[in-house]
Amino acid sequence: MATAGGGSVADPGCRSLLRLLSFCVLLAASVSGDTGILHVVEKERDLQWVLTDGPNPPYVVLLEGELFTRNLMEKLKGTTSRIAGLAVSLAKPRPVSGSSPSVQCPNDGFGIYSNSYGPEFAHCREIPWNPLGDGLAYEDFSFPIFLLEDENETKVIKQCYRDHNLSPNGSAPTFPLCAMQLFSHMHAVISTVTCMRRSSIQSTFSINPEIVCDPLSDYNVWSMLKPINISGALEPDDRVVVAATRLDSRSFFWNVAPGAESAVASFVTQLAAAEALQKAPDALTLPRNVMFVFFQGETFDYIGSSRMVYDMEKGKFPVQLENIDSFVELGQVALRNSLELWMHTDPMSQKNESVHNQVEALLSTLEKSGAGVPAVVLRRPNQSQPLPPSSLQRFLRARNISGVVLADHSAVFHNHYYQSIYDTAENINVSYPEWQSPEEDLNFVTDTAKALADVATVLGRALYQLAGGTNFSDTIQADPQTVTRLLYGFLVRANNSWFQSILRQDLRSYLGDGPLQHYIAVSSPTNTTYVVQYALANLTGQVVDLPREQCQDPSKVPSENKDLYEYAWVQGPLNSNETDRLPRCVRSTARLARALSPAFELRQWGSTEYSTWTESRWKDIRARIFLVASRELEFITLMVGFGILVFSLVVTYCINAKADVLFITPREPGAVSY
Repeated sequence: MATAGGGSVADPGCRSLLRLLSFCVLLAASVSGDTGILHVVEKERDLQWVLTDGPNPPYVVLLEGELFTRNLMEKLKGTTSRIAGLAVSLAKPRPVSGSSPSVQCPNDGFGIYSNSYGPEFAHCREIPWNPLGDGLAYEDFSFPIFLLEDENETKVIKQCYRDHNLSPNGSAPTFPLCAMQLFSHMHAVISTVTCMRRSSIQSTFSINPEIVCDPLSDYNVWSMLKPINISGALEPDDRVVVAATRLDSRSFFWNVAPGAESAVASFVTQLAAAEALQKAPDALTLPRNVMFVFFQGETFDYIGSSRMVYDMEKGKFPVQLENIDSFVELGQVALRNSLELWMHTDPMSQKNESVHNQVEALLSTLEKSGAGVPAVVLRRPNQSQPLPPSSLQRFLRARNISGVVLADHSAVFHNHYYQSIYDTAENINVSYPEWQSPEEDLNFVTDTAKALADVATVLGRALYQLAGGTNFSDTIQADPQTVTRLLYGFLVRANNSWFQSILRQDLRSYLGDGPLQHYIAVSSPTNTTYVVQYALANLTGQVVDLPREQCQDPSKVPSENKDLYEYAWVQGPLNSNETDRLPRCVRSTARLARALSPAFELRQWGSTEYSTWTESRWKDIRARIFLVASRELEFITLMVGFGILVFSLVVTYCINAKADVLFITPREPGAVSY
C-alpha cells in the first residue's frame, strides 16, 4: 500500500477515508486518470467559465485557497459532468475569517451524550463546539481533489494556463490548450462494511489477496510516574491519576495535519508537565501513581481512548478502570484570550453525589495549583454545561469517574482553523526572528512557549497534589526551554539537533526538514507517535550505564527488569567538537499500546459503538500537465491514421496476391560436371 501520496506535485484530498456512511469516499476517480482543460479560478466569478460558458469541458480547476469553501464546492459538485478534477493552492495569507472542514459537532454519536443519556446535550444541541465547521471533509466528491503545497509548481501550472488558455475579452482560446491529468484511483468502494467484507473474502480464499482498505490504526503512548509490572495487573486498591491528551489531527487533505492548536500545543504541554513532575524529590514515593496517556486517533471517533477502555474492561491492560482515581485531560490550550483556563466537567455523572464531591475536590485542587502561577487563572464554566469533545467522554461511558477537561475556551472553540491545513505554527503565534539560524530558532523561547510552560506548571502541580503530594508542590516548574524545543520540532522543523539526540539511529528518517504531520494513518507507529514516545522517555527517564548490547537486551542484566521499564539506545548529544554523537541508554516507563478500534477486532464493521474508519488502498497518486490539440485536429489525425492503415492493408493484400509474379524464386543450378 502506498504510504505517501502526491509526489512533488500534490496531495490528494478527501478521497481515501471510508466509514459506515461513506464519508470522504471518491468513487469516480478513473483508473487511467482524470483529464481536463486547465482553468485557473482566482475570483468566484471566474467559475462561470467552468460551470456554463467554457466550450471545452471537462475542466480541471486550479482554485485559490481562500475560495475553497463549502458554497463553492457545492457549485462544482452540482456540475460534475463539466469537472474532471480540482487542484487547490495554499492561501497565503490564511483566510482571515477562519477555515474548518470539520463538522460543528466533532465525534458526534461516539461520546457520552446520546438520545438516551443526556439528550439535552446530544448532537451538540446546547453548544456547537466548532461553529465554523462546514463539514466539507465529510462530503463525497466524484472527482479528485489535490493540494498544491509547492509555490513554484503552482506558478508553473498558472504560467501554462496564461500561455495557452487565457484569451482576451472572454473569447474562446485557441488550441493547443494546457490540460492537467490527476491520478488518484481508490480501490475501496461504498463503505467500511463493504470494503472490509471484500478484503476478508480475499484473505480467506485467495493465495495472493488484494486488500482494498485498511482500518485507521496506530499506537497510544503512555507512561507511569512510578514503574509498574506490565506482565500483570494492578491491585484493586492501587489508585492512579490519569493525565491525558490527544496526538492526532486531520484536515481535508490526506496526511496534511499540522494540528498546532488542536493537538500539538496540548501534548507538548503534557510532555513538559511530565518532565516537571518527574523531577519532584518524592515523585517515586507518592501515595498514588500518575499515568500519562497520549491518545492516537481521537479525531476519528475516539479510536485510541475507546481501545484503551476496551482493553481495561477485558483485562488486557495493566491499569483497570477501577484503579482510576481521577482524570485530567488537556484540550485545546494555546489560544487563551486572557489568563483564563477553563475547567470543563460532565453534569450527568455529577448527579451521583459521590462523583460530584470527587469532582469538586478535583476542581479545588486545580484552583489551588493555579494560585501559585499568576499567568494562569482557572475558571469554572456553567455547571450545567456539557463536556466538549474529549477522551474523557469514552471513559465516562464505561464508568463514573471524577474528571475534568482543561481548555482555552469557555464555550465554543477559539480555534478558527480546527482540523484545517491552516492550523499551523502561525495559528498559535509561534514565530522567530528572520535573522536567526535554525539552531538559534530551536532554542529561542517564544511567548507561546512561556504561556504553555505556565499551563504545564499548573498541570504538574495539580497532578502532584492529586497523587497525594504535599511537600514540594511549589518547586514543580515546567521548563520553557523544553516547550520551545518541542514546538519547534513538531511545528517548524522536525530534523533538528535535539530531536536527533533523543531518537534511535534507525529512526532518523522519520525526521523531515519540515513540520511533522499528525494524521493517524494505517502504517504504524507514525512519525509523531515515535517522536512523542522518545521525547517522553528522555524527559522522564534515566540514563543508565549499559552498553549497546545490554541496552537492547536488558534480560542479560540481572539488575534490570523489562517488565518494569523500557530501554532505548538513543543517538545522544554531540560531543564537544560537534563531530560525533555520544550514544546512551535511556531507561523509562514510556511504552506503546495498540490504538485500533475494537470494532475491527470484533469484526463489527458496521458498529455504532466504536469507530469504523478505514483508508482505501491505492497504487499511484500523481499529477501532470501537458498540451492537447483541438478535437477537430484529433479527429483529422485519427482519420489520416485510419486511412494510412487501410491503404497499408490494401497494398499488403495486393503484394501478397501477386507475390509469385513480383518475387520469382530463382532456379536451383544444375549439376556441374568436370
